[in-house]
Amino acid sequence: QYMTRFKQREFVEVNHLMDFRTLLLIFLVLCPASSVQTVKKVELKIDASAKIAWTDANYICATIDWWPKEKCDYNQCPWGSASIINMDLSHPFLGNAIRAFKGLRLRLGGSLQDQVIYGVGNLRSPCHPFTKKKDGMFGFSEGCLRMQRWDELNNLFKKTAALVTFGLNALYGRRRSYRHVWEGNWDSRNALDFIKYTVAKGYQIHSWELGNELSGNGVGASVNAVQYGKDVIQLHNLLNQVYKNFRERPLLLAPGGFYDPGWFSKLLKVSGPGTVNGVTHHIYNLGPGSDAKLADKILNPDYLDRISNTFSSLTQTILRNGPWASAWVGESGGAYNSGGPNVSNAFVDSFWYLDQLGMAAKHHTKVYCRQTLIGGNYGLLDTETFMPNPDFYSALLWHRLMGTGVLDVKSSGSPHLRSYAHCTKDRAGVTLLLINLSSQIEYAVDIQPSDADIILQYGEQKNHKTKSLVHELKESVSWIGSRSSDVKLSREEYHLTPEGGNIKSRKVLLNGRLLQLTGKGNIPTLSPVLKNLKSPVSVEPLSIKFIVFPNFSSASCR
Repeated sequence: QYMTRFKQREFVEVNHLMDFRTLLLIFLVLCPASSVQTVKKVELKIDASAKIAWTDANYICATIDWWPKEKCDYNQCPWGSASIINMDLSHPFLGNAIRAFKGLRLRLGGSLQDQVIYGVGNLRSPCHPFTKKKDGMFGFSEGCLRMQRWDELNNLFKKTAALVTFGLNALYGRRRSYRHVWEGNWDSRNALDFIKYTVAKGYQIHSWELGNELSGNGVGASVNAVQYGKDVIQLHNLLNQVYKNFRERPLLLAPGGFYDPGWFSKLLKVSGPGTVNGVTHHIYNLGPGSDAKLADKILNPDYLDRISNTFSSLTQTILRNGPWASAWVGESGGAYNSGGPNVSNAFVDSFWYLDQLGMAAKHHTKVYCRQTLIGGNYGLLDTETFMPNPDFYSALLWHRLMGTGVLDVKSSGSPHLRSYAHCTKDRAGVTLLLINLSSQIEYAVDIQPSDADIILQYGEQKNHKTKSLVHELKESVSWIGSRSSDVKLSREEYHLTPEGGNIKSRKVLLNGRLLQLTGKGNIPTLSPVLKNLKSPVSVEPLSIKFIVFPNFSSASCR
C-alpha cells in the first residue's frame, strides 16, 4: 500500500514535470524571438558637410551573358534561355523590369565574349551558334552574333531606355602560345565592321569594352599588359574614326578582368592619358556557388570586409597611373560558376549585394554591374519565369533613393550593423542604408549629425552638438514652402524582410507587404512608411532598411 501511494505521487510529479516541459516547449516554439533577441544601442554619425566620393547617376548596372543552355555547373544547368543569343526579348516582365529603372545600364559580355564573331562583313568562318566542344575554351566552340539578333536586341534597348555597354572579342586574330597565354596583335577588322553597322543603324551604345577576364593570369586565357595597352590604343583610334562626326563618342572600358595591381598599372601607363575612360574589374569574393557555407560567408562582417582592400588598391593604382579614368565594377555575382542555388537568388544575397554597393561607392566606384540581369542562379530575374528575385527590389530601391554623393558614416556599434549614406537622389535630403547581419540583435540607432550639417530651409542655422539628429531637425528645419515651424516632420522608411523570416526565401516584403508583380506584370509600387521624426530608429535582426531624411539639408547635398 505504501508503494502504491509512492508510485501515485511519483506519477503525479512526473505528470507535472511533463506539463511544465510541454508548456515551455510550446512557449519557445510560439515565441522564439522573445527568448533570444536582444536590443543593442548604436550611435551613427553622418557627416554631410562634404562628399567623400561620387558615383554615376546610373550606378546600378546588370549584365546579360553569352552562355547557351548547355552551360552547367555542379550537376545543374541554370541558364536555360536567358542569354544574349536565346533570351525571349518580347517577354513583358523583361521590358517592365528594365523600364522600372528609367535608364538601367546593361553590360553585354561574359566568359564566351572572346569567342564571339559578328555576322557582318567578310567573315573568316561561317556564322554558327555556340556548340559544346571538349577542347574549346570553357568547353564551347566559337559562336556568332547574327545582325538580325543584334537588331532585335537594340529594339529592346530603345524601348526600355537602357544604357548599353558592349564587350568586344579581344582574342580575335591572336594565337595561343602556351597554356592560357595568347600572343599577337588584336585583329580589329571584324569589330570595326560590327561597330560601323551599329552606327549606321543608329543604335546608341554608351560604352565599348575590350575583352573579358584576360588580365593577370586570366581566366581561360591571358594577354600581356603591354600588348593589351597597344590594343586599347587601337580601339580608341577606331572609335575616334567611326564617331568622328558625333558630338559625343562612347566611352572606352578595359580590361574587364580580375584586379592585378602590376598588370592594371602597366595597362594604364602603356595606353596613356585619355585612352581608357573606365577601368573595369570583376569581383566574385564569395567563392564557388557550390560552397555549402555560402550564406554564412554573407552574414560574416569580417568576410565581407576583405574585399575593401581590392577597392582601395585599385583606387590608388588609378590615381598613380591613370587619374583620367574611373573605377567600374564590370561584373560581380558574389559566387562564381553561376552562383549558389537558394542563396544567390534568395533574400540572404541582398545582405552581400547592398553591402558591396555601399562599399564600392565609398571607394570611388562609378558604376557597379551585377551578374546578371537574368541567367544563372544570381540573376535579378528568375531564369524561367522572369519574375524578380529579392535582389531586383534591393537594386531598384538603391537606384531610386541613393544619389551620386557619398557621405561618411561613423558607427560606435557592432560590425554586424552595416551603414551607408548618400545624398538622396533627385531631391534634398540624406538617405541612410542600414543592414543588420545579426540573427539575434535588434539595433536601436541614435543618429547624430556632424558639425554644421543641419541647415535651415529658411532662417538661421543651428548647431547643438549634444542633441540627436531628430531633435536637431525638429528645432532647426521646416518643410520647404511652409511658414510654420510647428509642421510635423517625418522620415521615410523602406524596410526589407524575407517572407516567413526565412532568409533563403525567394520572396521579399517591403514594410510587411509582399512584393509581387501586378496582374499586368508591372513592377509593384515601392512605397515607404512615414515615421515621426522623433520616433526611435530600429533595425530588426536579419533585415535591411533604407531611411530617407528629406529635411536633412546641407551644402553638399543640395
